[in-house]
Amino acid sequence: MKLANAGIKTLPRHVAIIMDGNGTWAKKRGLPRNFGHRQGARALKNVVLFASKIGIKYLTVFAFSTENWSRPREEVDYLMKLPAEFMRANETDIHKHNIRFACIGDRSRLPEDLQKTIDKYEKETAENDGMIFIVALNYGGKADIIQAVNRVIDEGVAEVDEEKFERYLYTKDMPDVDLLIRTSGQKRISNFLLWKLSYSELYFTKTLWPDFNKTQFLKALKEYSNRDRRYGGIK
Repeated sequence: MKLANAGIKTLPRHVAIIMDGNGTWAKKRGLPRNFGHRQGARALKNVVLFASKIGIKYLTVFAFSTENWSRPREEVDYLMKLPAEFMRANETDIHKHNIRFACIGDRSRLPEDLQKTIDKYEKETAENDGMIFIVALNYGGKADIIQAVNRVIDEGVAEVDEEKFERYLYTKDMPDVDLLIRTSGQKRISNFLLWKLSYSELYFTKTLWPDFNKTQFLKALKEYSNRDRRYGGIK
């Protein structure tokens, strides 16, 4: 696909997405919230494969936050099953597109079988050198910074700068986010990737996540391409 034909001159290296609106999508159709999450997983597959195809280097999605444990038990249980189902269902495509899988967040609270599945797919895709697809599970930006501070203290480090401190974060192996996309019309970052979003371009759309498709993605990329990123400077 020629991105220039879509008005896209520059691609972001790292795109992060807050996949919001699954519950609203289901409610509008008189369906249980879990149906919305299932449809959201289908949308995610299409976005992952398309992002890989057009040359995005890193794609990070917010799958489950540290605050999501307060949701109804039935919904939480379903959300804990969904990542493994997603990986198994799309394993062939992930390898075919040479995608590397990674997960960030506190895994200790995740079900043991999910922890094993995450380890399995991280190891199996470790040699893939295409796009890196990162799933944030039981992740919170504040919690990430706090755990990093505690690790610095535990190791007896007397002083750190930004570069050294970043090595203790869950996000240490990824570059800063260039473009953050949030669906469903909400305009906030919801404790996501706080350290990595310091100079990100923010894009908000009213489209509910299950309806987010290639056309919507290209629209976000086009707007990013037309923005003037100044990083605090004056032009």
